[in-house]
Amino acid sequence: MSKRPLIVFDVNETLLDLDTMEPTFQRIFGDKGAMRLWFANLIMYSAALTVAGCYVPFTDIGAAVMKMLADTRGIRIGDADKRELTERFSTMPPHAEVPAALRKLRGAGFRLFTLTDNLLEVQTRQLEHGGIADLFERRFSADGVKHHKPSREAYAYVEQELGAEPSEFCLIACHTWDTLGAVAAGWQAALIKRAGNDVLSVGPQPQYVGDNLSDVADQLIAKYK
Repeated sequence: MSKRPLIVFDVNETLLDLDTMEPTFQRIFGDKGAMRLWFANLIMYSAALTVAGCYVPFTDIGAAVMKMLADTRGIRIGDADKRELTERFSTMPPHAEVPAALRKLRGAGFRLFTLTDNLLEVQTRQLEHGGIADLFERRFSADGVKHHKPSREAYAYVEQELGAEPSEFCLIACHTWDTLGAVAAGWQAALIKRAGNDVLSVGPQPQYVGDNLSDVADQLIAKYK
């Protein structure tokens, strides 16, 4: 039997329901679809800043992208809007299947961790609010190494902290850019095909693909039982 990998989870959208932020964008922009544009640009600019060698905390990039998006539409973002965005981002609930799927993995003997671009305090609030913080052995933030995912440094940070080799890890995420970075770093990866996310036909490929976390959990449990 192969040794079970250490399972590391992305947090935003993978575990937590990003769509619950849509009402804020509907109110401010009159378009709930602006949320997806905001999030896509948040990821793009976090990666661009990292490649350029300029680390900026994820929440600061999020606020700057929100302002940029508003400026392009002639909309003013007030302090109340910023507070609402922060509050909603910090209190997104887990996807419906997530708590049971996490417990299923733990029950099968897997050790669970997180790695997110969020600041550690933001991630902690998110997971505690969602009632799933106690299911993870340890939580990691890209802020600890000042490199956002999918940079090699972000994954190496977790390896160093846990004293394990790349081959001993499996990342679970719903973003192809994240699984791409993990597989390129020598990890296994599983992609959850949440709305708007799917396999990219070029680049390093995830070893597991599922429609939700329960599906991916069943695949991992079957492989390592």
